[in-house]
Amino acid sequence: MLRNTLLAIVLVGMAYMFFNLYNTYESRTELHGIAQHFAQDGAKEVGAANLVTAIVVTYRGFDTLGEVTILFLTASIIAFFLKLNDEDFDKEIVHRDTSELLVTASKVLIPIIFMFGVYVFINGHLTPGGGFQGGAIIATGVALMIMANPNIKLNYHVIHWVESVSGVSFVIVGLLGIALAGGFLDNKVLGLGEFGTLFSAGAIPVIYSFVGLKVGAEISNILNKYQKSQKEI
Repeated sequence: MLRNTLLAIVLVGMAYMFFNLYNTYESRTELHGIAQHFAQDGAKEVGAANLVTAIVVTYRGFDTLGEVTILFLTASIIAFFLKLNDEDFDKEIVHRDTSELLVTASKVLIPIIFMFGVYVFINGHLTPGGGFQGGAIIATGVALMIMANPNIKLNYHVIHWVESVSGVSFVIVGLLGIALAGGFLDNKVLGLGEFGTLFSAGAIPVIYSFVGLKVGAEISNILNKYQKSQKEI
C-alpha cells in the first residue's frame, strides 16, 4: 500500500512538472544571443563550411576535451575491472566456426570501413561528421575484424601508443591556441585557407584527426580487452 502511494505521488509530481513546462513553453522563431552570433559570423571567424563542427572544436573546445577525457576514463575503468594480463592476450579462445561469408565479407569491408572513418574525421569541417564519428566508424571495423576471427591478435601496445600520442597532441594544439591565437583550441594557429576546400578552417582538420584517432583507439581497446576476457564464445 505504501509503495503504491509513493508511486502515485511521484507520478502526480511528474505530471504537474510536465504540465507546467507545457504551459510556459514558447516556441522561438528567431535566433537570439550567442546562437545568432554563431549563425552570422561563425563561418567567417573559423572558416569551416560545417558550422556544427566549428562550434564543437573551437568555441566549445573545453566541452570536447571533457568528452574525450570521459571516454578515456571509461576505457580505463573497463580495463581495471577486467584485470587482464599479458597471458590473456596470447590465449586461444574456444569458439564456434566462423561463417565463411563473414570472413570473406570482412576482408572486403574492413579496409573500406577504415578508409571511410578517416575520410569522415578529415572532412569534418566540410561535411557532417568529425572526430567522434570517424573514430567510432574505425572501431566498427575492429569489431568486424574480431567477429571474423575471434583469436586475432591485435597489437594493444600500438593501440595504446596511438591513443596516448593523439591525446597529448590534441592538448598541445589546444595550448598552442592560447599561446599563438585567441584561446584554447583556437583554430587560427594555422591559416584559414580557402573556404570550402580540404585545407581550410585552420587547425580544425588537425584537431579532428587527433580526436578521431584517439576515439578509434580507445573504443578498439575496449573491444579488444573485452574479447580477450572471454573464455568461450
